[in-house]
Amino acid sequence: GEAALAVVQRWATSSVGEGLIYDLRKALFAKVQRMPIAFFTRTPTGAITARLNTDVVGAQTAVTSTLSSVISNVVVLVTTFIAMVALEWRLTLMALVVLPVFVLPARRVGRKLQQIAREQMQFNATMSTQMTERFNVAGAILVKLFGSPHRENAAFEREARGVRDTGVRAALYGRIFFVALGLVAAVGAAVIYGVGGHFVISGSITGGTLVALAAFVTRIYQPLTALTNARVDLMTSLVSFERVFEVLDAKEAITERPGAVDLVDPEGHVEIDDVTFRYPPASETSIESMEQHAAETDPDRDVLCGVTLDIPAGSTVALVGASGAGKTTLVSLIPRLYDVTSGALRIDGLDVRDLTLDSLHAAVGFVSQDPHLFHVSIADNLRYARDGATDAELVEACTAARIHDMIAALPDGYDTVVGERGYRMSGGEKQRIAIARLLLKDPAVMVLDEATSHLDNDNEAHVQAALDSALRGRTAIVIAHRLSTVRKADVIAVLDEGRIAELGTHDELVARGGHYASQLAAGGDSATVPFAAVSEHA
Repeated sequence: GEAALAVVQRWATSSVGEGLIYDLRKALFAKVQRMPIAFFTRTPTGAITARLNTDVVGAQTAVTSTLSSVISNVVVLVTTFIAMVALEWRLTLMALVVLPVFVLPARRVGRKLQQIAREQMQFNATMSTQMTERFNVAGAILVKLFGSPHRENAAFEREARGVRDTGVRAALYGRIFFVALGLVAAVGAAVIYGVGGHFVISGSITGGTLVALAAFVTRIYQPLTALTNARVDLMTSLVSFERVFEVLDAKEAITERPGAVDLVDPEGHVEIDDVTFRYPPASETSIESMEQHAAETDPDRDVLCGVTLDIPAGSTVALVGASGAGKTTLVSLIPRLYDVTSGALRIDGLDVRDLTLDSLHAAVGFVSQDPHLFHVSIADNLRYARDGATDAELVEACTAARIHDMIAALPDGYDTVVGERGYRMSGGEKQRIAIARLLLKDPAVMVLDEATSHLDNDNEAHVQAALDSALRGRTAIVIAHRLSTVRKADVIAVLDEGRIAELGTHDELVARGGHYASQLAAGGDSATVPFAAVSEHA
């Protein structure tokens, strides 16, 4: 019977604990997915993963081990107390005189252990960040090329030493407190023996009653000690809960308004109406305890200032300008990676802030200068744009992006795993896979941020021909420095320090003899517009 109860108790506590971990991780993952892009630019990846792993497990400990201990010990304490009162209420009260000695120090010790736990979790998060950043291809290459593995080892040892030392301090505090409680219990028992002996001599109680009470005193101090330690453990575990709910309660800067509408069958008419933008302050987009350094971006500086641009459905607009002019920032406002500070941005006459995020994101497609590929197969990376796409549709998209022949020549074809961040592919191959993914998504508005920058002239010509075909009838916003791409645009917008300095076709801007024409002349016979030779991510 006892064995069966133990099995049931183990099953119940494990079910509750693992269920809690599952629910918290699911809620945290969903929450992090809803956080704004600014959150990810300020927060180390390792700090985020630590919240989903280490901190969640710490929260589980509070529910399983600690709470189950509390329940069982409360039952023992209450039943023992009732039995002692029935035997001799005066000695029972004397046994409880030492109760404040159990309760009061626990609060102070608990707070000290909370402080140590926070330090240890911070060390763990820093270690996780270092491993996340160094144990990927780019980080590993950087470490090897700069010959700094010893420096990395020293930094890791410093954080690991911090975890070790804080763990030792926590164990030491807990053990000293436990021993002190044992001494208090011994003193309490001695008092009971002394006073009880006097009662026996005076004839107030029998010797058998005293022996029974002595046994019960041991039984009552054991759960008292366990409950006091449980309180300390619970206070320590609450640090994990605090860190978990710090993320769950974080503000979501980009949310759907009540009554948001779907963008149905979008045509792709984009209106940028007197848009001003500055990056939001850290307090609105990040969690202070997860940041390693203060943000360097000045939130008081407008990155875009009064930008107005009308992009008719089906037209192509090229954005050119020096690095830092605000080109990438401007296009990031269309799918609401950020929200405008003032002004409005509309698609088909609807403010993007009034649209459901799913329908907005479905209407806008991106290919960046450095496209991201997941550590899965080529086919899975492509189907990220359209889950359930057939093999034939994958081949059609990749053929249009001039990448099918390369994929077909691989031993595993479309089942080839691309490696972390696509490092098994060249820069041009990654971009063409990203273009194929964009074609598969088939959005109404296509944003190409230096999408052909990693291609040689021959491949660029093939992919540009594929893009010309794909963009036909769709709205395209192109950030590029290749003259062949820029001059084909219906309109060229020249950005300078967050403002549109010039607007017109290639021929109009050349004839105007302004900034665009002077920069073009400075390039001579170059195939690039020199002031935009470097794409920015500002």
